[in-house]
Amino acid sequence: MSFNLKPYQSIRHFSNLMSDYLDEKEHLKTLYHRFPRLENFKDQVEEKQLEWSASQYKRDVLADVIEHQYRNVDDKTESLKNIKILKDSNTFTVTTGHQLNLFTGPLYFLYKIISTINLCKQLQNNYPDFNFVPVYWMATEDHDFEEIQYFNYEDKKVVYNRKASGGVGRLSTQGLDKVLEVFKSFLGKHDNALEVMSLFKKGYLENKNLADATRAIAHELFKVHGLVIIDADDHRLKSLAVPYFKEELVSKDSFTAVSKTLENWPDHYKVQVNPREINLFYLTDDYRKRIIEKNGTYFIDEIDQSFTQKEILQELENHPERFSPNVIMRPLYQEVILPNLCYIGGGGEMAYWLELKDYFDSQKVTFPILLLRNSALLATTKQLNKVGNLELEIWDLFKKDHELTTQLTHKISEIEIDFSSQKEHLTKQFQELHELAMQTDLSFENAVHAQERKQIKGLEHLEKRLLKAQKRKHDDFLERALLLQKELFPKGSLQERQANFSYFYQEHGSTFIEKIMDSLDPLDLRFTIIEL
Repeated sequence: MSFNLKPYQSIRHFSNLMSDYLDEKEHLKTLYHRFPRLENFKDQVEEKQLEWSASQYKRDVLADVIEHQYRNVDDKTESLKNIKILKDSNTFTVTTGHQLNLFTGPLYFLYKIISTINLCKQLQNNYPDFNFVPVYWMATEDHDFEEIQYFNYEDKKVVYNRKASGGVGRLSTQGLDKVLEVFKSFLGKHDNALEVMSLFKKGYLENKNLADATRAIAHELFKVHGLVIIDADDHRLKSLAVPYFKEELVSKDSFTAVSKTLENWPDHYKVQVNPREINLFYLTDDYRKRIIEKNGTYFIDEIDQSFTQKEILQELENHPERFSPNVIMRPLYQEVILPNLCYIGGGGEMAYWLELKDYFDSQKVTFPILLLRNSALLATTKQLNKVGNLELEIWDLFKKDHELTTQLTHKISEIEIDFSSQKEHLTKQFQELHELAMQTDLSFENAVHAQERKQIKGLEHLEKRLLKAQKRKHDDFLERALLLQKELFPKGSLQERQANFSYFYQEHGSTFIEKIMDSLDPLDLRFTIIEL
């Protein structure tokens, strides 16, 4: 089946900020550098090439660190090829980032990476003199374990219960064998299900920490496409960012710049994140805590530890890996260590990136092109046939449930549920009374107005009662529609934000990933329906 694609702006699940960004509203243009159009990448490449013209050392460190991180990864020919060409001055990256969610978490993890790979292919075709490498930046330093400790499988939640502190990438995989036992009970024993279990084992039972486990899983899914996966929780990579971290500790540049941006932030957009005075954490294997400066002394929040300015700068020189950028500083760290052209993310990520343009300018670092990742709905042929049998369009299911049932009831009711003509007739009758009232005193005119409003409201009430009655009469039919909507929009949310890839993998095998890759165009900013 073929479907008319819908602009993201027309779908209720996307924020006003994202809709206005995609519409290139004039009042947002100071918040980004270049809009994500293919022709704009030419200037982005030239600017980044100039910025990195004397950065061979950075390229060498970057490639050497990532190659070392891949030392235990199997079947890495394509990825290794891309890692090695990072040393070439004509090589640039397109990057996406994601938390280390258990077994990749929500389905949009795939869409982020597929958008990144597909954009690199488009850029390669259009700018053949350069190399373009897709990069997945693992958020290994995040410390909110509760956000990543589970994934959904159909209506069940698979949870990794354990105590955790510090950056999640350093956490051991101990106990995930028990999680696998629970997960296995939800799967069958057919070939695709066995492949899913094998992938889980390869990631979590053959690696010692969550960073290595996540790399193994993402690599296995995308190894033929040359995806490069980076763990930036690394001494050598952090060393490249020491000058920026030092400025942060001493001058609090990010706080100043982002605060300036937020002073002019339009009131009708939510502020995604507010800056701290210092946007660095102090990171060890045991904790990740804020750095707070008071009167020249730097305290580690909730820890009995402090530094003078001289001591903390010495600590930074000796142990840069102990300094972990938060959500405000991490994008700068990324763009400092990668020859990056574009960041691909979801709406929430785009929202906080849009707060950072002034900060990047203050640090003289090129601001990347910001591209909203692809969004899609996966539906089987059987489900799409059900949509047709209900005389619906697939887009009708994107509505709220009460809007869907109201629309359907109006469509199938043998009685017209519309009292517009009655209201119009009533209004005409009252028009004569209004003319009469104008010849008397004000109190009579007010009484006529009040009576008109009362009777119009009475008709509206009856109209609602009739709609309810017809909904009850056609309850079985409406229930079928709601059941289908629930299948495709679990918990009333977009499928990509709830479902895990494993459900589709065990149903359709690895080919469903290639089907998604063939269906998504990262620069086509419209929602896609993919038939499985």
